[in-house]
This record gives sequence, structure tokens and C-alpha cells, in this order.
Amino acid sequence: MITNMGGPPRRQRDLGRTLTSAAGGARRLDWVLIGSVLVLGAIGSLLVWSATLPGDGGDPLESVDHLVRHLAHFGVALVACLVLAATDYRTVRAYAPIAYAVSVVALVLVLTPLGAVINGSRGWIVLGGFQFQPSELAKVGLILVLATLLGEPRDGETKPMTRDVLFCLLVMAVPLALVMLQPDLGTSLVLCAIFLGMLTLSGAPVVWVAGMLASGAAAAFAVWWFELLEPYQVDRIATLMDPAADPQGAGYNSAQALIAVGSGGFDGTGLFQGEQTHGRFVPEQHTDFIFTVAGEELGFVGSGAIIILFAVVIWRILRIAQGCDLPYPRLLCVGVASWFGFQAFINIGMGLGILPVTGLPLPFVSYGGTAIVANMLALGLVLGVNSRDRGFEF
Repeated sequence: MITNMGGPPRRQRDLGRTLTSAAGGARRLDWVLIGSVLVLGAIGSLLVWSATLPGDGGDPLESVDHLVRHLAHFGVALVACLVLAATDYRTVRAYAPIAYAVSVVALVLVLTPLGAVINGSRGWIVLGGFQFQPSELAKVGLILVLATLLGEPRDGETKPMTRDVLFCLLVMAVPLALVMLQPDLGTSLVLCAIFLGMLTLSGAPVVWVAGMLASGAAAAFAVWWFELLEPYQVDRIATLMDPAADPQGAGYNSAQALIAVGSGGFDGTGLFQGEQTHGRFVPEQHTDFIFTVAGEELGFVGSGAIIILFAVVIWRILRIAQGCDLPYPRLLCVGVASWFGFQAFINIGMGLGILPVTGLPLPFVSYGGTAIVANMLALGLVLGVNSRDRGFEF
């Protein structure tokens, strides 16, 4: 009996459908957003390599080890990003409570003997040679659960009402309190920025948004008035007001960061040629102060390019949010944009000496496995929304 008359074999047709589907999925991805992030990652790899180059008498393998680890982290994170982008965001939504619960449990474990103190904060879990920072993953969990609660009002309502906002406050307060117990002021501020950004654009009553802003201002005043800050935090704020007041003490980090950025001039001293960087004058330069490496070695041109790339990333994410028909995916994008925008602003401002030192890495650029994975997971959520919720054009 003759079969397949007038058409290709079945396996060939199936392969054709698979390739067509894959090509269609690739076309629906926002390649401007992906390209901007990959360029930031490439720049970050070079800056990490330069920042970890040894000084006189140092081990030359140290910088190679940091570079290899950074590239490995980024590679694993990129794979996770693409897997999440290929997953229907409605499937991811079903696991939002689990992601949130796991992140909270991890934050609790940080405060047990499993937690390790690094740079004055008990924010890490160290098991053998493996270590990770749960507060970074908590940002992803918080965005997922807030998008679910604010994006799906109950009883047929079209926007969040008072009871929804109150429940979201409780949900946000749990990881916020655990992070503040570490203590990690920088991550606490990021969590608040995520919550405020998502609440503002969720359609919640304006009185709640105004109330959150007023409460934040009142809380900041109360913390300062009743001297609830740690001594080192007070010193950082005082240093911001007068960087030259204690250049060898509390103001050392800020002073050295300003010297490094200022010495770069317009076009920089050249990659791997920064005297401040290779002299190790700026502490934690491959993580928290990575922007100072760009300022010194790439100058105004290179550091300005990094800022422009971040602006493109935020713009593309918000464009994707604007194109969403449903509130849940739109709020996912808003939460990620609030996270990246606020954290980049704080990190760059810290490197320029216009904001206090808070210990926040620069997304996609700074060294740090957990932070890179969390950043790329958030990017994967956005790409998944763009490829499924609605068509997107340049």
C-alpha cells in the first residue's frame, strides 16, 4: 500500500513544525533587551578580571579564577533564564507561593548556625565550598507572589482593594523583617522599592500609595531620631554629608571610590591600567564598587555607556509591561524594572559618592553567583511574558 502521497514523510513534517515553532519563539524574544544584558555581562566580566588582577607579588591565578567563576555563573544563569523564558508564565504563576515560601525558609536558615557572616552581615548560607545569598532569590519570590495578589483581585474586582493591599503588606513584611535582622539595609530598600513600584502601577487606591510614602518617610525619621541605626550606618550617612571628614576611617571607601572615578577623566586610563584598581585602594571593587573600575579605566565614555545600557534595559522592560493585556504579567515586568532600576541607581550613586554605601551589587555586572542567577531569572520572567502575553515590536 502506498502512503504519504503528495506530502513529506511524517517525521519530516514533525521536524518542520518543531523548527518553525522554535523560530517563532526566537522572533518573539526581545533581542534588544537580551543584547543589552549580554553586553553588560561582557563588560562586567572584563571589569571583574581587571579588579581582581594581583598587585606586586600577588598570585596571577587569582584573577583568572575569579573570571572563570564569573563566566560560569553567567553561563548557568543564562541557561536558567532561557528555560524560564520558554516556560508559560501561567505555569510559573502556579508555583509563586512555593517560590516565596522557599525564599522565606532560606532567610530563616541564614539566622541559624548555617548562616555565615560576610562583611558584617549574616546574609549567606555556606555548605562546604558552596555559598549563596537567599536575599537575592527572595526578590524573585516576592515579585512572583505580589504579582499574583495584586494582579488577580478577588470577587470579580478590577483592581486591588484595601484587603488586598493589607495582605500584600503582610507578605512583604516577612522577608523584609528577616533581611533587616541580618542586617542588610541595601536589600531591605530594594524590597521596599519593588513593593512600592508594583503597588503604584497595580491600580490600588491612591491613598495607599501616598500612605506608603508617608510611612517610609516617618520611619526613616524615627530611626534617625531614636538612634536605631548601627554605628557604622550612622558613620556612612555622616560621610555622605562630608566625605572629607574622616578619609582614613568611615569615609575611606567613598573617598577612594571618588579618587578612582575622578582619575579616569573622559576616556579612562585604559582597561587593566587603573592604578587605583590594581593598587587595591578601593575595597570590594569587583562586587559593590565595580562601577569605580569602569570610571577609572573606561572613563566618562565607558561608565556613561553602562548607564545608557541600563536605561535601555529598563525601557524595554517597561515597554513589554505596557504591551500586556493582563495585570499579572504587567506587574511582573513592573516589579523587575523597579528592582533593576533602583538597585542600579543605588550602586552607581554609591560609586559616585552621592549616596551612602549600602553593599548592593550592580545587576549583571558585579561578581556574585547568587545575584547573577537571580537577575537572570527575573529577566527570564520578563522574556516569558513578552513571548506569550502579547506581540511586541521595536
